[in-house]
Amino acid sequence: MTAVGSRSAASADAFAARHDIPRAHPSWAALAADPDVDVIYIATPHSGHYPAALACLEAGKAVLCEKPFTLDRATSAELVEVARKRRVFLMEAMWTRCNPTVLRARQLVADGAIGEVTTVQADFGVAGPFPPEHRMRARALGGGALLDLGVYPVTIAHLFLGAPDHIAAWAKLSDEGIDENTGIVFGYDSGAVAALTCGMVGSTPVAAAVTGTQGRIEFAAPAFVPPGFTLHREGAEPEVVKAPMPGNGYQYEAAEVQRCLRAGELESPLVPHATTLEIMGLLDDIRVRIGVAYI
Repeated sequence: MTAVGSRSAASADAFAARHDIPRAHPSWAALAADPDVDVIYIATPHSGHYPAALACLEAGKAVLCEKPFTLDRATSAELVEVARKRRVFLMEAMWTRCNPTVLRARQLVADGAIGEVTTVQADFGVAGPFPPEHRMRARALGGGALLDLGVYPVTIAHLFLGAPDHIAAWAKLSDEGIDENTGIVFGYDSGAVAALTCGMVGSTPVAAAVTGTQGRIEFAAPAFVPPGFTLHREGAEPEVVKAPMPGNGYQYEAAEVQRCLRAGELESPLVPHATTLEIMGLLDDIRVRIGVAYI
């Protein structure tokens, strides 16, 4: 890592010292202007994704931006448009889509290992509680379960079933107006269903299962970055598939960014712009249904 940038010199200096980073910049713009920086990873609170990514893209820097890409589809689309106009690489840091275990499971499903997919079940819940100023509860920071946690179950459903034809959702809202406990159902004209939950009122298994007409795949927890899965097929013994997982899983998205940059690609086929925008559109739809709006 060459440099770090933050909204203040103090926080940038502290982070650089903690992680032995050579240079610290007091702003995103200063980081983006650093001639020795080729690609920038944005890991601010959700509300900071859009302005930070925009500053970096306009400076001509490649960007890997944490999920959720921004607070809504409209601002996400703006980033994609800027990246395309300036011909700069841009990718959402949705590590689940780059995970080799997930990619292996998708290939098995595509090869017909479990027949036609009929059901996806996924959850992500944490216990909390969080203080009002915490990013998980602050509306101004895009707080709530949906954007921080729910994006993973939604992504898992999308990976195996694509965009739904029908959406239903309900949530228990906090005094701040953010979702604390949310249930989502996706319906597909094929007859398939996805049942998804996210919350910050209790730890859930963080599990996922994909069921088909001839079997199912059960992901080992945590499902958003699974170390393996069990393949159940009709008439056969369960097959445990384990993928080598050195590190914490972030290395796979970093490697994909490096591969794309070396190949001169402006977007990743694993996390294409169209998919990021489609997911953001689904999250927008769910937020309207549960009555959540950000300041």
